Amino acid sequence: MLPVIALVGRPNVGKSTIFNVLTRTRDALVADVPGVTRDRQYGFGSTEHYRFIVIDTGGLIESPRGIEQPMAVQTQRAIEEAGHVVFVVDSREGLTPADLFVAEVIRKSGKPAIVAVNKSEGREDEIAITEFHALGLGEPRALSAAHRQGIEELVDAVLAGTEPAGPEDQPVPEDRDLRVCVIGRPNVGKSTLINRLIGEDRLIAFNEPGTTRDTILVPFERDGRHYTLIDTAGVRRRARVEDAVERFSVIKTLQAIEQSNVVVGVLDARETVAEQDATLLGIVADRGRAMVIAVNKWDHVSTEHRAEIREQLEQRLRFLDFAPVHFISALHGSGVGELMQSVEAVYEAAMRTLPTPELTRALEAAMKQHQPPLVRGRRIKLRYAHQGGRNPPIIVIHGTQAERTPEDYRRYLSNSFRKVFDLRGTPLKVEFRSETNPFAGRRNELTPRQKQSRKRLIRHVRR
Repeated sequence: MLPVIALVGRPNVGKSTIFNVLTRTRDALVADVPGVTRDRQYGFGSTEHYRFIVIDTGGLIESPRGIEQPMAVQTQRAIEEAGHVVFVVDSREGLTPADLFVAEVIRKSGKPAIVAVNKSEGREDEIAITEFHALGLGEPRALSAAHRQGIEELVDAVLAGTEPAGPEDQPVPEDRDLRVCVIGRPNVGKSTLINRLIGEDRLIAFNEPGTTRDTILVPFERDGRHYTLIDTAGVRRRARVEDAVERFSVIKTLQAIEQSNVVVGVLDARETVAEQDATLLGIVADRGRAMVIAVNKWDHVSTEHRAEIREQLEQRLRFLDFAPVHFISALHGSGVGELMQSVEAVYEAAMRTLPTPELTRALEAAMKQHQPPLVRGRRIKLRYAHQGGRNPPIIVIHGTQAERTPEDYRRYLSNSFRKVFDLRGTPLKVEFRSETNPFAGRRNELTPRQKQSRKRLIRHVRR
């Protein structure tokens, strides 16, 4: 399981900036105004040694009023969910009575905590942290989130003793079960689908949201292939999550996504495709997991209404156009066999080896059909491509001015690779790298033998 870290502190100390650095996103709104963050925000964080879930929280104050009261409740819940707490303080303003209040809240929680002294740039570490020893929460650590200083060291200290995570694109051993995570809103039929797959009523399936309260691992075998199915609790909008057990299910669902090889996103055909559906499936795509979408209860929908549902899927899940969609009935079994065939196909696509010669030929064919654009009066020259990783597939393209390739041409190349190599159901990352030509300015200095060697090298790469 991924460890969970909560960022806690009074308003405007830089918690959201730290969240954005750890998650390498701009998901948390940052402004030099207290109280910008109100709800708790979840994200996947990573450093050189660790991967984890991080929770951003609103500022915690002693006597909350108005909107500050639900903000305080959200922060308390984040502390309950987390295994580790980072207590963020402001080096410039120094120790305040509000910091002492937050420290007392953290002490009462019993959770291990480290004091992060933010905005310490330009000050010696010892001077920056001196007065914060008075908080009584161990050795404070100086950092500057805005300048990305001290962040790696902070996470190393927080997660000391936790087993470091392997690379995110680390291949799964062939003899390990294929782990399939089933996610979706409450009452869309996730447990019914798993019961259908394993052929028995292993999981409670009841027509009431919230029946599943935790992630459940179910091993089974199908056509000689060993699987581990992961059933998850339904994820609702946080504004509707009041039950203490259900609050923890959000964390567990994120951890299940991280543990899985393939994610099946289940939607209810009788309901509209909601924002939380798109958000949850977007998280899966961001994590690079192979994905299949199952529109359940299709047998309950009239023929006239089916066209409307297909249109909703096309419009609201346009960013997931790589994921195969299956219209199924988990209760009666229709479409479930084809769904599992897609699970196998998208996993194979995510783990596929893409030879450099074939990638380079596909690149050249794409450029022949549609030339790279001019940038500042010069043509972008893309020379060759190779695979940079799997799960999801990463394709690295080298060339002159490669990093200046416009976004629309990047999408064109990505779609070309996806079509040529049939990369259905898996996100695809394409990276561009510019290289200094080692022969630049030296062509007239090369001997005939050196020129011939250079030509052979280029032909070899392209093959």
